Amino acid sequence: MLLLLLGIVILHVAALVLLFVSTIVSAWVVNNVSSSDLWTNCTTTTSSACNPADTGVWIQAVQALMILSIIFSFLSLFLFFCQLFTLQKGGRFFLTGAFQIFASLFVMSGAIIYTVMNGEWITGTVSYGFSYILAWVAFPLAFISGLIYVILRKRE
Repeated sequence: MLLLLLGIVILHVAALVLLFVSTIVSAWVVNNVSSSDLWTNCTTTTSSACNPADTGVWIQAVQALMILSIIFSFLSLFLFFCQLFTLQKGGRFFLTGAFQIFASLFVMSGAIIYTVMNGEWITGTVSYGFSYILAWVAFPLAFISGLIYVILRKRE
C-alpha cells in the first residue's frame, strides 16, 4: 500500500511540475528569432528584448485557466495529505480526486483556447514549443491521477 501511495504522489507531483513549467517558461510558440508564452513575447534578433504578451481576452482566459489548474492541483495534493490522516478507514478520496480532475480540465481548456486562437496571429514560420507540449502532457497525467484518487480507498 505504501508503494501505491508513493506512486500516486509521484504522479501528482509530476503533473504539478509540468503545470508550473508550462505556465512559466517562455516557449509556447518558438522560431529561430523569437519565443512567446502566456506572459511575454521575446525576440533575439539584435538584442534580447521581451514585451508583455497580447492583452486580448483569449490570452487572459488561458492565463487564468493555467493558474487555476496549478492552484487546484496544489490544493488537491494538500487535501490528499489531509485526508490521508483524517479520513476514516474505507473512505474514498473524492474531494482530492475532484480537485485534480478540475485541474486537468482547466489545463485542457486553456490549451484548447490557445490552439484555436493561435492560428489567428501566428505566421507559418513558427512552431509550438515545449511548454505548450508539456501543458498537453500534464492534462492526461492530472486526469489519471484524479481518477486514481476517486477510485482509491483508505486502508490501515
